[in-house]
Amino acid sequence: MTHYIYLVRHGEHQHAEHGLEDGPLSPRGVRQAGLLADRISGVPFDSVWHSPLVRAHETAKILAERMPAIDPQPNALLFDCVPTGMTEETPAVFEPFFGSISDDEIEAGQAQMADAVGEFLTRKQGDVHELLITHNFVISWFVREVLGAEEWRWMTLNQAHCGLTVLAQKKGRPWSLVSHNDVAHLPFEIRTGLPEAPPV
Repeated sequence: MTHYIYLVRHGEHQHAEHGLEDGPLSPRGVRQAGLLADRISGVPFDSVWHSPLVRAHETAKILAERMPAIDPQPNALLFDCVPTGMTEETPAVFEPFFGSISDDEIEAGQAQMADAVGEFLTRKQGDVHELLITHNFVISWFVREVLGAEEWRWMTLNQAHCGLTVLAQKKGRPWSLVSHNDVAHLPFEIRTGLPEAPPV
């Protein structure tokens, strides 16, 4: 009996170049979401949750159109956020990133992710398949948490738009990372969202 969590970053949105700014999916983002739906259509999802932001909501809507058995629901614990601020262990190279992030935003992000971990990384009985459509930093935090890495390590993890990350927990065992940022369903020319595109 295994509890699976499928983490998906939303499709590319029309204001992707502006960081956290929200917006509807771009034509490329719509295509990414459709290909993702084809990829995961055979999974018997028990629940599907998405961030309330437009780009995640539209991604969920496209999945639901192609996968009529699912009923995506918004969840505020999946909002885009910044999970931590600078710590003593954080390399100085990341300091400029935090220049535009307020203490209130960081405090809210820390509280949100603590609640999200408590909500989702809790073993459920039987075989469970949950899909979370969320944001880059949120997925990074979940992966860091499962790997037991230092808090600042979320900053070294990135996910492509509509990339697929899978976590799993068997009864009596810790959570494990099954796959990270799987983009096999996306042709190379529509793989977006990573700070540096890999050569293959």
